Order: sequence, then structure tokens, then C-alpha cells
Amino acid sequence: MKLRYKILGILVLVIILMQLIPYGKNHENPPVVAEPEWDSPKTREMFFRVCADCHSNETKWPWYSKIAPMSWLVQYDVDEGREHFNISMWGVQKKNDGDDAAEEVREGNMPPWFYLIPRQDVKLSASETKEFIQGLVATFGSEDDNKEYEKENQ
Repeated sequence: MKLRYKILGILVLVIILMQLIPYGKNHENPPVVAEPEWDSPKTREMFFRVCADCHSNETKWPWYSKIAPMSWLVQYDVDEGREHFNISMWGVQKKNDGDDAAEEVREGNMPPWFYLIPRQDVKLSASETKEFIQGLVATFGSEDDNKEYEKENQ
């Protein structure tokens, strides 16, 4: 019985010490520099509902993003998302894979499954997903559109 309490005490101490590590605790969003020209207000609304927490500078930080180790995971996902595709840096950020957005949603890669567990409000119905993909292609183009554009402009 004493061993259980020791293990529990050590576990509690480790969790408390984890809270002292600052990564994932700064919830100040950088300023919005520019935004794409959306094909419709509906596409923009769906994007902000489903994608903007990781792919914009307008992240709404959930309560669990303040508690390590979840804070580390959330911060990492937001950092990675912004690095690859950030609508708040549209036209400014060199690498901005907007043309991949529709394909990622179509293939079920975005939003990631683990993001949907605590955030059921971001789950799209089949018809919403279809409409969203069409809006993303209309706003950002597709990978095929960009390949064709590059061929024409060589």
C-alpha cells in the first residue's frame, strides 16, 4: 500500500513540475497581416470553424492548452499548422500550401482525427464537407491548377 502512495506522489510531483516548462503556455496570437480573397462568406465561416485554430493567427486556445503535457501538443500542432498554411499571412509567408487544402480535407487528413475528439463542433457533415472542398478549390485553387499554371508560365 505504501508503494502505491509513493508512486502516486511521484506522479503528482512530475505533473506539477511539468507545468513549469513554458512551451505551450504563451497564448498570444501574432497579428493578422493579410487574408486570402475568399470565394464566399460561407467558405470563410467553415474555414474558421474547422481549420483556423491551427492555420491562422486567430487561434482560440482551449482550456486544456494551458495544462502540460497537452499544452505542448497543442502548441506544436499550431506551430506546424501555421508553418505550412497560414491564412493570416496570405501573400506574405513564402510557403503557404493553400492549394493542398482541398486535397487534405478530401482525403480525410484534415482536420486530424485527434482534433475532433475534444472538438465535436468542428466536425462537418458529408454535404458540408463537399461544399467546403468546393469553396477551398475556388479560393485557393488546386494542386493540379497550380501545376498547369506553372507549365503555361515557363
